[in-house]
Amino acid sequence: MVAPVFLSYCGITLEPLTMMHAKGLSEACQDGKLWTIEVTSAPTPESVSDYIQLADSMDNRVAFAVIDDISGQVIGSTSYHDILPNAKRLEIGYTWYAQSYWRTYVNTACKLMLLAHAFETLHYQTVGWRTDGENLQSQKAIKRLGAKKDGVIRGNRVRRNGIIADTVMYSMIADEWPDAKATLEEKLAHYS
Repeated sequence: MVAPVFLSYCGITLEPLTMMHAKGLSEACQDGKLWTIEVTSAPTPESVSDYIQLADSMDNRVAFAVIDDISGQVIGSTSYHDILPNAKRLEIGYTWYAQSYWRTYVNTACKLMLLAHAFETLHYQTVGWRTDGENLQSQKAIKRLGAKKDGVIRGNRVRRNGIIADTVMYSMIADEWPDAKATLEEKLAHYS
């Protein structure tokens, strides 16, 4: 499987998610009351410990805390998940950030680190993403990474409110990574 690692780039650090991040994650999810958004995976402030324990108990998930290096604050979480070592495929997901970090360089920096590690260090062949069929913001963000839409899986997930929803699947293969990497680095250069 994929071993937990520390990744750092552009003032953002991804470190293996542990209980020491619980207080910071609780504060981060309150920035924008993220648990009230039906199409996100953010926990409630009270359920952060359960969120961390669940992530830790999943055999095919490696969860990270997202740290702003300047403030030292935990600003969200992201994960590798649905890891298939034999197929050299994994997905990036369970991603959420405090609302004050939306539409900043943070998501681009995180995805650049995760993709570079997956393709260049782990030598995986495919990285995938999945998102709620109605989460148009997430779909746009995934497309901006250079991912291609694979299709829609109808009626395969249940939202917090009990509504059955569709999942939109995306992926990027290793041959597409060099162009995507150059685009992501160019986008980050504009934030400097």
